[in-house]
Amino acid sequence: MTANLGDRDNKMAAEEVGDIVSLLSTDERNFLIRNNGDKVAIGSLEGKMIALYFSSSWTPRCKRFTLRLIEVYNELTSRDNIFEIIFLPYDCCESCNSCEKSFIEYFSKIPWFTVPFSDDKIKKKLHELFQVSRRPTLVILDTDGKVLNREGVQAIRGYGTEAYPFTVEKISKLREEVENAKKDQTLRSILVSSSRDYLITNDRSKVCVSSLEGKIVALYFSCNRDCCSEFSPILAQIYKKLKEIGEGFEVVLVSLEDDESYYDEAIENMPWLAFPFNDKSCDKLFGYFGLQEYKCSTVILIGSDGKTMNKLYELSEKVKARLESQTLESLLVSDDLDYVIGKNGLKVPVKELVGKTILLQFSARWGRAFLTKVIKEYHKIKNVDADFEVIYVPSEDDESLFDECFSLIPWLALPLYDERVEFLNRRFKIHGIPSLVAIGPTGGTINKDVEKLLMTHGADAYPFTEEKLKELEHQNKDMPERWPKKIAYHIHKHELLLIRCCSDYRCGVCEESGDSWSYCCIKCDFDLHPKCALW
Repeated sequence: MTANLGDRDNKMAAEEVGDIVSLLSTDERNFLIRNNGDKVAIGSLEGKMIALYFSSSWTPRCKRFTLRLIEVYNELTSRDNIFEIIFLPYDCCESCNSCEKSFIEYFSKIPWFTVPFSDDKIKKKLHELFQVSRRPTLVILDTDGKVLNREGVQAIRGYGTEAYPFTVEKISKLREEVENAKKDQTLRSILVSSSRDYLITNDRSKVCVSSLEGKIVALYFSCNRDCCSEFSPILAQIYKKLKEIGEGFEVVLVSLEDDESYYDEAIENMPWLAFPFNDKSCDKLFGYFGLQEYKCSTVILIGSDGKTMNKLYELSEKVKARLESQTLESLLVSDDLDYVIGKNGLKVPVKELVGKTILLQFSARWGRAFLTKVIKEYHKIKNVDADFEVIYVPSEDDESLFDECFSLIPWLALPLYDERVEFLNRRFKIHGIPSLVAIGPTGGTINKDVEKLLMTHGADAYPFTEEKLKELEHQNKDMPERWPKKIAYHIHKHELLLIRCCSDYRCGVCEESGDSWSYCCIKCDFDLHPKCALW
């Protein structure tokens, strides 16, 4: 968590969350279920390493990672009987038939356990206990019920079974090995695997990797056919021109598309090479180059000597120019769809919102805790600036669920099934919810990570500009010099130390998120916002 007290991940790795029976059972239930309906006593899992898998049945990221996790699970359980996974679905509710159908279909392909579909109480408890904000999330507990690793997704995606037993020490060693491997990096070490020494063309012809030796190779990372739709034609033009003048240049598509029909569509008209569908090297390369799966349209250049030259994100001037010319109308108006909706069927023309600061809320009705926080800060901001508005961009596929969510919020929305919803998700590359994107008075994008700012700073972060963030950072930097280094707090038995944080935490008093500084107990997982501790 700090330089002098050790990394926060190490602190969290030692956190005890209790035995597996008390963690997963209720007064009415002491069992888990498999996809065939068999019930298994939770007590039979005592003494095993447990991975809690928080996932959704509908997101491409979760579906892709689940396939990878099944491979790792089958390999580990075939050689070690002390590892088990428990599925904790995030997009289900007891009263929703469509959610139940989606859950059953998703779980039918999963070889591990789950809590019953109807047990919303335990799912909510565990989501709150482990502060799960993104799907998928994999929290790994050791045989004594201590948290070994909260970043299990990154460990599995980057290293597979090599990450076992998922300790901080093991992951650190693997990272060190990767850094050492980069020193001796060659084109073959990146592109060749033990079972494959070729890449493929769009007609499935095989091209030997050795034919690329001595060329500059652009690795084009993509995880979704939509998110690269704007950049791919631009890269194709660059590729064509370089080929025409005889440059030794090649592009290789690194795809994490989990649907083979979509993969086929992506490579059908591409002029370059690609990894075969579902090739395990793709996952490893995302981890190797320190990328996140949702960061698409990423190009990494490999020099003629096989060394990494540069990492480029949507570098085309055409794309930049388009983003700079963005207006609210270009985002929210499509032919006759030139309005958003308010309560009681009210239609609000988009032109009436021009000149205001707008938050686009990509969320769903199950993000209730987050929604409550946003509503609270929304009213605070509106009291200061009437020219502020939020527009809900729905993620539901059910009218009753949309109506339920819309009834809770005091702001505007796009209609359900509106074609602009898909456009906005593609435009801002939304692959996880909740997400908040700030659009400024001129229509330009101010900030695409507002959810974290609101949870950390509340209304003080408004209007979410870079200048405002620098101001907050300056305040956070100067104020701690006047704070006491140690305090005793009446609701906690241990002494609390003022600590500079390197990750988010949840305050033990107000239960809201914080970062930067905390009064922290190093003996147990307890943090206080400085404002809660001192005022």
